[in-house]
Amino acid sequence: MKRGRFFSIYILILFCLCAKGQTLDEAKNWYLEGRYAEALPFFQAEYLNTPNNPSINQWLGVSLYETGKIIEAQKYLEFASTRKIPEAYIYLGELYAKLYRFKDAEKEFEKYQRAKRRDSEAMGVLSKKRDYTERLQKAVNRTEDLQIIDSLIVPKSDFLSAYNLSASSGSLMSVNEFFPDRSKTDETLYINERKDKIYYSQGETTNTDLYTMDKLLDTFGNEKRLPESINKTGNQSFPYVLTDGMTIYFASAEEQSFGGYDLFVTRYNLNSDSYLNPNQLNMPFNSPFNDYMLAIDEEKGIGWFASDRFQPADSVCIYTFIPNPEVRLIESEDATYMTNRARISSIADTWKEGVDYKALRTLAKQRTASPQENEGDFTFVINDQVTYHTLSDFRNEQARSLFSQAAGYEKQLQALKNELSQKREQFAGGQTNDNITTSILHLEKESESLFREMERLKIQARNEEIRTLFNQ
Repeated sequence: MKRGRFFSIYILILFCLCAKGQTLDEAKNWYLEGRYAEALPFFQAEYLNTPNNPSINQWLGVSLYETGKIIEAQKYLEFASTRKIPEAYIYLGELYAKLYRFKDAEKEFEKYQRAKRRDSEAMGVLSKKRDYTERLQKAVNRTEDLQIIDSLIVPKSDFLSAYNLSASSGSLMSVNEFFPDRSKTDETLYINERKDKIYYSQGETTNTDLYTMDKLLDTFGNEKRLPESINKTGNQSFPYVLTDGMTIYFASAEEQSFGGYDLFVTRYNLNSDSYLNPNQLNMPFNSPFNDYMLAIDEEKGIGWFASDRFQPADSVCIYTFIPNPEVRLIESEDATYMTNRARISSIADTWKEGVDYKALRTLAKQRTASPQENEGDFTFVINDQVTYHTLSDFRNEQARSLFSQAAGYEKQLQALKNELSQKREQFAGGQTNDNITTSILHLEKESESLFREMERLKIQARNEEIRTLFNQ
């Protein structure tokens, strides 16, 4: 009896060991195929049994890194590196670069180079990692002097709750809230102040583009894809448009991004009837992690952007900041200080004397009640007897649409005039370089073109409305 029981236990143990070995072998194959998420739980389980196994530390560290758990991956890659695992060198080097530890990154790259110096393919990979690290280091040296008012860690699923926009700045909502029939997504939609134009993203998981729609009577239609200058390869998402109707901020996970989503800005060019090539924002707006959903409330003089840098997988940090009228870079020879400002290691390091940040934080959290839609929005003379004050006053649909476009151009024109006034003040103050002169001439030409188009649309809207009134 005892002999039979012992034999049964032996067979069971043997079976478990074989099953365990088979599972680990499968995990190794998934790892080699790049299926890191599937392999990860098996390596985590094996690590509990053999925490000092260099290969297990390497496989676990790489799997964590490749699934976005960069901070968690560090200790396993460091252990594997001390045990002379070449693949750990290059991963740890890139990880250090993303933590702005550029000297430590280069030490790991040098170790990898010595280990793989006869492998041309490995040297090609190393060259790309070094190029990326160099780009990051240059970006740190071009960090913008941005004043961060506050930072708030919120659940990623509810991050829009931290954006308290004034009614004049439009509104943000999830794409699914506006299009409930679409597949579930965490992306956002922007709707302008007049609630007659929306900007949003749509597409496949690995390739989303930005689109717009206009409101036609009571429904939205006339969907348009934004041009190729914006919709490059990869994902373009999280749009936000300033009140001028021409400046668009958005997030892009394209080839030039530092890691995941980066923030970009572009502006509509009336002369070419298209958008300029987008500019990648400086650090600290961008980082080697996901940075997205930048919005600026021009009425409050406050902006927000989201970042998952150094955050758990289910959380995101919302930074509140004071928008700069012009880009101002930090000038410092202190590498540590520059790194800390790029990382936003301390928001207090960004503050200036004489600014009431407490009051600004209170203002940023205030929710502005939306004014009643279309109540005394403007004064538009139709003829000697008729004057309109709201869009609902129009009886001709085409006239209403034409006037709405003209009103949008009027906001854009005001923004151009403000910019032109600033440039002229700089010129009068002695800044007479070619860039200032060229910029003034360009803005004057653009303003004139915009004014003519605005007046043409108003005249056309008035004529269409008069025809309707006289034909009744």
